[in-house]
Amino acid sequence: MANSTLDAIRTKVRRLTRSPSEAQISTGDIDEYINTFVLYDFPETLRLFSLRTTLTFYTSPYIDTYETSTTVGDPLYNFKNAYITVHEPVYVAGRQAFLSQSREQFYGIYPLTNSLQNVETGDGVTTLFAGTLTSVPVLRNNVVFSSIDLNGEKLAAYDDGDGTFDGDGVGTIDYETGAWTMTFTTAPGNGETIQAQTIPYSASIPTAVLFYDNKFTMRPVPDRPYSVRIEVYKRPTELLLAGDSPELEQWWQYIAYGAAKKVFEDRSDMDSVQNIMPALKEQELLVLHRTIVMQSKERVATIYTEGLGNRSDGSWFNQS
Repeated sequence: MANSTLDAIRTKVRRLTRSPSEAQISTGDIDEYINTFVLYDFPETLRLFSLRTTLTFYTSPYIDTYETSTTVGDPLYNFKNAYITVHEPVYVAGRQAFLSQSREQFYGIYPLTNSLQNVETGDGVTTLFAGTLTSVPVLRNNVVFSSIDLNGEKLAAYDDGDGTFDGDGVGTIDYETGAWTMTFTTAPGNGETIQAQTIPYSASIPTAVLFYDNKFTMRPVPDRPYSVRIEVYKRPTELLLAGDSPELEQWWQYIAYGAAKKVFEDRSDMDSVQNIMPALKEQELLVLHRTIVMQSKERVATIYTEGLGNRSDGSWFNQS
């Protein structure tokens, strides 16, 4: 049986680059070329059916935005590096949801309209204020307390998404109950209004998802934990041990040719780059063939079902 391990790929790279000894190129350097190609060149060159998978994560009550996590074991751990692109369909609690990657489109449907509430009035001396907002809950990262100080300068303190404030004041906000405290850096002027700018919402099961800036934003904001399942393209797995093989063993020669090309490029050996390209492209087509076949089957199925109607019992009939 053909060997498709990292060790076999190393040997192939040495043969292709005419570098049989460690003195010419170390095994560590070869591994670096191999994994650079696997992690960065390969997935950007080819979008393979084999690399398409389902990502599942879970919402938290009253949290609308989900991004890459640094916690090992979290479904979104290192998301922005582990996955390349996201695609429809997306399901929330098993129900298909609308997916957008356009802020204009998404916020055109779910506008970020501020609610302006006068909460206190300055006296030129007092810096500490407290109270409770009347319209709750409110979106995180969208709370601003503002006023004008004794010198006519602006005062603006904005929340950090964790219930505390940055800017021209320090304090706390409970996003669900609306209870807040604020200590401005300088006292608001006598008679100057202290205004809270917030975005109230009604929590429910999300029916739309925005993917932008490597973040998922839910609307409506979830009121409880829900499963979110979305199709993604993942990066191929890095090859670290001599016995490791790529996800599909068929890829091993393509990876070896790709790594050898990078070796030649770093040596400024452009003649060898040109010589290796026909074989590299041949392997690329072989790797791509499975995806082409799968996509062709999907297209045929789509064309077929477009001409069919669905009976009440679930069976199909030809509408033509």
